[in-house]
Amino acid sequence: MQRVYEPRDLLEAEMLRGMLVAEGLEVFLTGRHLIGAVGELPAAGLLGLMVADDQVERARQLIAEYNGAEPLPGDEPESYPGELIC
Repeated sequence: MQRVYEPRDLLEAEMLRGMLVAEGLEVFLTGRHLIGAVGELPAAGLLGLMVADDQVERARQLIAEYNGAEPLPGDEPESYPGELIC
């Protein structure tokens, strides 16, 4: 298995994990249980999404597409222009 992405928080980690699983990838989220100990551990790099070696490129492609997504014109709420609603 290889680490393909370091999410910024648990919410992003779970959203991306769910998306990758829905695309048929087997995903392991590392560091989920360390979040509660952030006061004693360095905050960066705790979370990581890992996939099988043969699924690395597909996972990175899907994550890049997710991170590059733009809201459709007229789909964003007026109070948050430019924000994508999931």
